[in-house]
Amino acid sequence: MSKKQGKKGKKTVSPAHGRQDDKGDLDAGITSPAPSGVSPLDKVVTAIRTSRYLQILIGLTFVGFIFRFYNLGGNSLWLDEATTLTFARQSVGEIWASVAAGEFNPPLFYWLEHGMILFGESEFVLRFLPALLGVLTIPVIYLIGKEFRDKNVGLLAAALLTFSPFHIFYSQEARAYAPMLFFFSLALLFYIKAYRSNETRSWVIFGIFSAIAFWMHFYAFVPVAVLVLHALISRVGEIRRDLRNVRGIALSIIVFILATLPLLVVTTNLFLVRTSSAPTYGIQGASVIYQTLLQISGFNDLIMVLFIFLFLVGVISTWREDRNGSLLLVFLMILPLAASLLLSSRMPMIPRYLIYLLPVYFIGIASSYPALYALVRDKRAIYLAIIGVFLISTPFLATYYTTPQKNDWRGFSEELAGMTVEGDLIVVLPPYMSQPLDYYYSNATDGTIELGANTGEDLDAIREQYSDRRAFYVVTADILAVDPTGEALVWLDKNTEFVGQRMGIYLFRSA
Repeated sequence: MSKKQGKKGKKTVSPAHGRQDDKGDLDAGITSPAPSGVSPLDKVVTAIRTSRYLQILIGLTFVGFIFRFYNLGGNSLWLDEATTLTFARQSVGEIWASVAAGEFNPPLFYWLEHGMILFGESEFVLRFLPALLGVLTIPVIYLIGKEFRDKNVGLLAAALLTFSPFHIFYSQEARAYAPMLFFFSLALLFYIKAYRSNETRSWVIFGIFSAIAFWMHFYAFVPVAVLVLHALISRVGEIRRDLRNVRGIALSIIVFILATLPLLVVTTNLFLVRTSSAPTYGIQGASVIYQTLLQISGFNDLIMVLFIFLFLVGVISTWREDRNGSLLLVFLMILPLAASLLLSSRMPMIPRYLIYLLPVYFIGIASSYPALYALVRDKRAIYLAIIGVFLISTPFLATYYTTPQKNDWRGFSEELAGMTVEGDLIVVLPPYMSQPLDYYYSNATDGTIELGANTGEDLDAIREQYSDRRAFYVVTADILAVDPTGEALVWLDKNTEFVGQRMGIYLFRSA
């Protein structure tokens, strides 16, 4: 971030911008511009040929592609992914009506998936867009780091994202988290450009990408608001001297509001409904902060401690050259975590909602590199840092592609079909779990009767109506979200026998 801001679209570069620490520039001595008069393609080829940064970035992006597309359809669809398919099967208008009626996810991702299912409804097709946008986020993170500090920081941040277990997991999930991160990352990139240059075009593009991220996931509103707050606080002196200095910020806000106005109205209503009572699932209290930091660090406590330490080193290192940049890192990490902590008592809070922390977290960690490089003064250190990032992710990668990561509804459905006979009852608790079950299991083909139940009273009614039939009860922990008193589980304990379990799916049979 720049300490001196340009006016009227003129770009002013801070000492930190575009600078390579000492002799840490990998391209030093090898860069040669393409001759004039050559084609754009030739210029691109020349740029790649003469830039080790671009070569490494392309390599990281290719590796990221492999990690995000390999075995993409291997895991079964779980509840939320099956819900995506349910909405994707609706028309464009029906999807919007569902959101307006209470679906607590914006419609844009469902609209995109509505188009994707023209190519089929396989797990691969449903997860294709998140995987693709997950891959494309890697070069965007590089550009953010380059713009924020230098090429080394950008490259290390891109490596952190390439091998991030958290990002790989959600890039392979048919939900809006990876797509939202992609568009928020673009918003962050153009925010830094806009803040640095005060150029109208960059402020407008920041507003546009912020709006798209919000259309992907409601919680994108939080980091966008933090960016606006950062802009106002860090430029307050300039704004006081001349109100015209707020023009770019105000323009981005107007663009955002105009692009999201229908959704803002719906969001307000949904937020009031969602916070009207205490949540029955999710994480509450300080565990929100711990679990979020743990998961975005790679699901490992030791790595989390290391990453937090490096992030703090990065903040301090940035502070010495660019206080507003350091403030941006702190704002984008602390304020969303604090907001999530406060909201957790009134609405469900899950770490994946905060996936937008990855760019600032990884750039903060990568910003420790200039300070660490000063100790060794060896350009090869960036290679060792990238290798280190890969090595600390290997325990996760070693088991990720060989062990089911989501409830195995595919395998469970096969086992269920082998146990039932024509005329049996299949009772699903809670009823919405029929979405992932029915993706793999057909009661019509199996000749069974499928019903749903939420409470012990529902189960009594089903038994009374079908007293002459054998019943199988398919249960997940979600039953406690719709029946927090546990009456349904008490009923099952008294009236059924436990048959077996497949990951988080339990099967009972009438006694």
